[in-house]
Amino acid sequence: MHMRVRILALLGAAALVLLGAVPAAASADESGGGSYLALGDSVPFGFSPLLNPKHASVFVGYPEMVAEALELHDVDATCPGEATGGFLSLTGIDNVCRFYRFVADNPLHVEYQGSQMDFALRYLRGHPNTRLVTLTLGANDFFRWQHDCVQPMPPPAVNTCAPDPATSFGVMLATMQANLTTIFDKIRGTGYSGLIVGMTYYSLTYPDTSGAAILNGPMQAALKAPGVAGHEASGVEAWRATAMAVPPPDTGSSCMAGLLIRLAPGPKGCDVHPTPLGRDLLAAKVLETIAATCGATDARECVEMNH
Repeated sequence: MHMRVRILALLGAAALVLLGAVPAAASADESGGGSYLALGDSVPFGFSPLLNPKHASVFVGYPEMVAEALELHDVDATCPGEATGGFLSLTGIDNVCRFYRFVADNPLHVEYQGSQMDFALRYLRGHPNTRLVTLTLGANDFFRWQHDCVQPMPPPAVNTCAPDPATSFGVMLATMQANLTTIFDKIRGTGYSGLIVGMTYYSLTYPDTSGAAILNGPMQAALKAPGVAGHEASGVEAWRATAMAVPPPDTGSSCMAGLLIRLAPGPKGCDVHPTPLGRDLLAAKVLETIAATCGATDARECVEMNH
């Protein structure tokens, strides 16, 4: 119970926030230096509650910054509210991605009708010049667990998590890890041999990052699974120095550091999504992680070496 309460406090209650035709713009990778496939949820999507969701182009996530730095064509297939089960199948557990796409009819950065997994596999098989795949995913599994198990609907609704939310929390983490491992296995199964980077989540408060550490555990384990050969870009470390530079009494607050989108005054007045500053720090961590794979000072060298 103590672990559950800590995670709830650190991560907050708001949501972090498919087999279709590959969009025409995707073919651009064959005429240039290659493409970059970004996968995941609202963080790489660049979601902000302050912007109009009917215009996908207004949302700019860390993949756009990474693609520009690496001079790669950016194919951002991410979806706000995507959970690991929903990523794999439209029948899997979802947070709000399917509502965002099919009910609210909000556009994604690229158009497809099936699951994000199906799109990724179709894209990779059709675009052998893909140089980089990134994934940020898992937080919406937690938010669904929070909704279903910590704040269940009153009777006569069935609480599938009773009588032990703590046990169901462990099941949720194990399922998340299994799904992430499956995602990476399927990506490698296409024959893609380039870089895979898992961008893990940042913390809402520092220096106590234990909640983010628990949430990021499944991704870290999946990146180390046999045959995956993935690399972690740590969201926690991407924001640590900036958050810790905030003067007392708000030292360590990602909100007060300007890393989270502000909705109201004070250290608790922020959404859970990154500001442009927060986004750019995540992008910098991805580039740093890529450069470290070959010991280069320029991440572009490593992208070429790993292709």
